[in-house]
Amino acid sequence: MPRARARQSPPAAIVQVADRLHSAAIRLLRRLRTVDTASGLSAPRLSALSVIVFRGPMTLTELAAAEQVRPPTITRLVQELERAGLIERLPDPADRRVTRVRATAEGKRLLAAGRARRVEQLARDIEKLSATDQRGLAQAVEILWRLIG
Repeated sequence: MPRARARQSPPAAIVQVADRLHSAAIRLLRRLRTVDTASGLSAPRLSALSVIVFRGPMTLTELAAAEQVRPPTITRLVQELERAGLIERLPDPADRRVTRVRATAEGKRLLAAGRARRVEQLARDIEKLSATDQRGLAQAVEILWRLIG
């Protein structure tokens, strides 16, 4: 039986690019999160709402797994979002014992408004770059989409 080949580490220059990209992505998201205060929601509530909006109706167990938190934490977040009118509970069509949560129109609107604020802030930041850097950034974004796509 042939032996599996050992995976070689990428060259140091590639690891350095990956490390810098990782750090930049985290710093960019943290910077853009500053405009999220306008939503009136805490970061955990906003994160849970985002998962519900973009993944569609899901069980509390699925949401807890997606958010990497324990079920009691998700139960509390869901109750808060439900009281705010941003999500609603509904029975699972296949198993009436199971409850799913889905975003309300207000929850979707709130999330869309938050995304628009973050994109606007980022666009203002990009606008400060030189035309050459703006073109370079546009190319880098296309490369990133190919990388993750």
